Amino acid sequence: MSMNNNHPYHLVDYSPWPITSAIGTMTLVTGMIKWFHNFNMNMLLLGYIIIILSMYQWWRDIYRESTFQGNHTYLVSNGLRWGMILFIISEVFFFISFFWAFFHSSLSPNIEIGTNWPPMNIMTFNPFQIPLLNTIILISSGLTVTWAHHSLMENNYSQTTQSLLITILLGIYFSILQGYEYLEASFSIADSIYGSTFFMATGFHGIHVIIGTTFLFICLLRHMNNHFSMNHHFGFEAAAWYWHFVDVVWLFLFISIYWWGN
Repeated sequence: MSMNNNHPYHLVDYSPWPITSAIGTMTLVTGMIKWFHNFNMNMLLLGYIIIILSMYQWWRDIYRESTFQGNHTYLVSNGLRWGMILFIISEVFFFISFFWAFFHSSLSPNIEIGTNWPPMNIMTFNPFQIPLLNTIILISSGLTVTWAHHSLMENNYSQTTQSLLITILLGIYFSILQGYEYLEASFSIADSIYGSTFFMATGFHGIHVIIGTTFLFICLLRHMNNHFSMNHHFGFEAAAWYWHFVDVVWLFLFISIYWWGN
């Protein structure tokens, strides 16, 4: 449906991608259950393939609507901004639940874990080794993504490309270090409430880092294809907001779980 000139809103065309994404998600979750019980990953991989293809084609349609068709007017972009803000608020409350579980158990450890925190026989990480390095990496990536945003607003193509690439590399470096930390861990998610809260909180944060890195990588590809301008780049702004959210959550994780929790 073409844009109606009598109003500034975007009437979205019919799209198959929501239902294909739902089918892919159902296949993925069913495949995970099959993998857990039968050690068969065929359905799991099929779910991933359907979701990735749906994501690619859905995002392709959105950037066509915004960049080439001009459907993302000021009012539409403003609505997208509020949608992203509300999404990040929902993510904040998602992580609050993990912090709530951690502080509930650490401030008043019960008799089942020996009334100690950390529980007995749990060898915790030294917060001033890999966790501190990861903190420096994420804070640095927050600076580079801000540099990219200011470069984009100043219409500086080369500096935007450089700073976005540095941010993506820092995100990948963070994920590699966290994966190495997990391999070296002396406890697992099954080791009392400490293991459960530690791996749930840091693991979900790690997933968010991977999602944010992918988000920024898509923005880099779009920037290199000249999809952004100095006054029309909400896709990048949303990625930058999400990345700053990931940074702030990590600071709380480092201070509370790695440092104070030890």
